[in-house]
Amino acid sequence: MKKLLFVLVLMSGVSTVAQENLEDLIAAGIEDAQRFATGYISPGAEGMIHIMANGWVQTAETKKPLRFDISIVGNAGFIKKKHQTFTVNTADYNNLKFRDGSTVKEVATTFGENDPDVFVYSVVRNGEDSEEVEFKLPQGLASVNLNILPTAFLQARLGIFKGTEVKLRYFPKIAQEEVKVGLFGAGLQHDFTSWIPAEKVFPVAISGVVAFTNVGASYNFTNHEIVSGENQHFDLKLNSWLFQLQASTKMRVFNVYGGVGYVSGTSDFNVLGNYKVNAGIPLDEMTNQFKDPFTVKTKVSDMRATLGANLRLGFFGLNLDYNLAEFNSATVGLHFGI
Repeated sequence: MKKLLFVLVLMSGVSTVAQENLEDLIAAGIEDAQRFATGYISPGAEGMIHIMANGWVQTAETKKPLRFDISIVGNAGFIKKKHQTFTVNTADYNNLKFRDGSTVKEVATTFGENDPDVFVYSVVRNGEDSEEVEFKLPQGLASVNLNILPTAFLQARLGIFKGTEVKLRYFPKIAQEEVKVGLFGAGLQHDFTSWIPAEKVFPVAISGVVAFTNVGASYNFTNHEIVSGENQHFDLKLNSWLFQLQASTKMRVFNVYGGVGYVSGTSDFNVLGNYKVNAGIPLDEMTNQFKDPFTVKTKVSDMRATLGANLRLGFFGLNLDYNLAEFNSATVGLHFGI
């Protein structure tokens, strides 16, 4: 999953890191692997849903019909301590044990770091015989000194009729090493104050925004030690919705804006392909071969608040805002248009 978190970092040009061994957990059994993967992946998925809701609004005013601008938008999501670890209690697992004899331990999520490395093992029993298979738990982004989640993409907005503009965002599907990632999004903003008779002298604009972002990513890999197979890959499908009420001042050059909103979204992290467990699979599972073994689903439903400012100089614009939510974040945008 650290690879798939880096698909968003890829959008800002950062190289990927070495593949983590999340699939090795299948050697402890599908149920144990899915339980661990849920705790490991969910904070990362939640963070991505929140940060993909950013950058849609730079003012409550909308573009006049056929007026447009094109923007380069950058985000930085700030990772809290509580999102970097989760609790593993071996009593909740069928076969997973800590090598150091612990029964409860805080371990890294996709955002965290195991320092030192944490080793676990599963035990296979066949009558009086038993076999132990040891492997290392996956690290998170903190292991490469990354404590923010950056993203970047292109965005455009176009006035279509009175008080209404349509927004589009896009990041072309690219491949770097074994990772492929792309996104697209669309939004609609309507300025309610555009219908006020004295709209031109009314000092504040108030508008509503609805926007949707879809991220698709995959990571292909081949593991030939504990778990082997073919066509092995992780697949991420993530959807993020924003519903926000926005207000802003209406000065010619410099303005401030703010809003309150609601973020909703889902992600499906799919472990796909054919997997053959070379060692460690519990015998009561009847087989050591699996196809598309499991999916981790994540849902987000959260309120948020935004406060920002923008500067407009002719065809050039700049905005900066801060978003308060379960995952706080900052957004900066450069705009060019009429």
